[in-house]
Amino acid sequence: MSGRLILYILIPFITLETSSAQEVVRGLLTNRALKTANDKASHSRKELLSTPLELPFFDDFSGHTIYPDQGKWTDNSVFINNTFSDKQVSCGIATFDALDSDGNIYETADSKGFLADQLTSQPLNLTYTADDNVWMSFFYQAGGLGDSPESGDSLTLQFLSPDDNIWYSVWKAEGTADPTFRQVMIRINDTRYLKSGFRFRFSNYASLSASQNDLSMIGNCDQWNLDYVYINKNRNAADTVYNDVALTLPVRSALKNFEAMPWKQFREIELQEMGSAIGINYRNNDTITRNITKNFEIYDVYSNSVSYSFSAGASNIDPQSNVSYDANLVYTFNSSNSDSALFRIKAMLKTDQFDTKVNDTLIYYQVFKDYFAYDDGSAEAGYGINGLGSKNAMFAHKFTSYIPDTLRAINICFNESYDDENKVEFDLMVWDDNNGSPGNAVYTLEEVMVEQGSSINGFYTYRIPDKVPLNGDFYIGWRQRSEAFLNAGLDVNTPHNGKQFYFLNGQWQSSLVSGTVMIRPVVGNAIIITSVDDITDSRPASLKIWPNPASDYFTIDTGDLILSGNTTVSILDLQGREMKHSVLTGTVDISSLPVGAFIVVTRQGNRTIGYSRLIKIK
Repeated sequence: MSGRLILYILIPFITLETSSAQEVVRGLLTNRALKTANDKASHSRKELLSTPLELPFFDDFSGHTIYPDQGKWTDNSVFINNTFSDKQVSCGIATFDALDSDGNIYETADSKGFLADQLTSQPLNLTYTADDNVWMSFFYQAGGLGDSPESGDSLTLQFLSPDDNIWYSVWKAEGTADPTFRQVMIRINDTRYLKSGFRFRFSNYASLSASQNDLSMIGNCDQWNLDYVYINKNRNAADTVYNDVALTLPVRSALKNFEAMPWKQFREIELQEMGSAIGINYRNNDTITRNITKNFEIYDVYSNSVSYSFSAGASNIDPQSNVSYDANLVYTFNSSNSDSALFRIKAMLKTDQFDTKVNDTLIYYQVFKDYFAYDDGSAEAGYGINGLGSKNAMFAHKFTSYIPDTLRAINICFNESYDDENKVEFDLMVWDDNNGSPGNAVYTLEEVMVEQGSSINGFYTYRIPDKVPLNGDFYIGWRQRSEAFLNAGLDVNTPHNGKQFYFLNGQWQSSLVSGTVMIRPVVGNAIIITSVDDITDSRPASLKIWPNPASDYFTIDTGDLILSGNTTVSILDLQGREMKHSVLTGTVDISSLPVGAFIVVTRQGNRTIGYSRLIKIK
């Protein structure tokens, strides 16, 4: 059963039924990355390959896409990511849950159990004999940083017999709260499978909680993570080793406190905020000691130039061990831009030639714009204060303005909820500091509505009509006007380090939730709002896009523009012919375009609001 507590929550007294007011965490009703993906059409269910794949078959899901590799798999319902676990054996996992390929709860979802995600292989050529010792292996994890499957929920594996076209069940894992990654070894020696056209598929069976009486709290459930799927001949039951050293957890911010912050604020305190290291995590999946070299590069995206690169040298790593390493960083972010900056941090392992190479490199973008952020932009769960007595409950997150500044807006990521049950009013709040806790309310914007943003990370911008001066510590958050579960995005990979508070029973208390609620203050100059009805300067602005040149994708930086309505992006060739047109969500797929020069134009309705030149390369 599910729709239950997520395992990483540190509130043991929360129950499924509505009780006295308390902090609550629930799984997501939708996956925004899948809902806003602009390449869904190219990742629809695939036709079978006309020529079966030859052995070996291997996938560790370390590619840079949210969909399975279409050259290896025929469906796209699982979510490829690197954030729903902190125990992966290589960067990238395939997550099975209760959400379909569009990022929505399955229409067939119920409390009795239902077939949810499937991951089905392309045909393989297994024209071998039992003496060829064909074995399949994989790692699986129940729950991870998501909701743990319980008894009655399962992850299954089936094999297809090509001759009779029947799927046979060969393995099953029952739901459990144990988040250990476990390896499975299966010998394929039955003659009905040792044929050309053999296929296999993983499936998960999930169930919503039958006791869920608050529709706003229904969410994703029964998650499983899959990694290192490998089939080859000449193996045996003891062949559990991968000759591979891989990066594992994501690279994070090189700042001491923030994932993102205003550029002008950083320039004021760069010596105290700039981190002294770039942290990476890697694992030796081999049974022998391996020697690896750690290389790093910091690239100024706006100026298209390398700002700094260095090697952290070579070192040995023991077999079957994990390493958390801080590479000494003698550098401070620097840019000629006065209002914003963007840097790409690349971490690279130099490993042996026989290693899998795609899992040797990870990239992180260090953002300096007009907002502070502690979260990494990815919501793995939903947060709220729920239960009897939660009306007038408050939530506050602490930030610090290092120079006198002005609060212009508050960005909040609110998750979607079942039947829009969290579409309720609340009061937006700003407090000053009282010895490390929220103090006096210095600003209140009453009766604002929970809204979901249209961008890939789901932030909605609540503009503050009045200037709110900032200097030093301040707190932003909300006061509830009902007992509804507001369902704010929760980044479970980022600890809040004592900066989150909730107000119940007449007093502020430190949050017991281990993740960071996705709320961000926007500061600086007045924000420009764009819509078809605006009466503003009609001259379009120059867009910042990266990378440029680009081969498969590029991202648009909309700067201070808050996009509303039907905002689109068009790519024109130099003769003015439109080569691509889509709704603007941030990342644009250009893999189908030929090599050459193009013009990128963004429009709000019929009005052009921005443009840029793009170079497409192989």
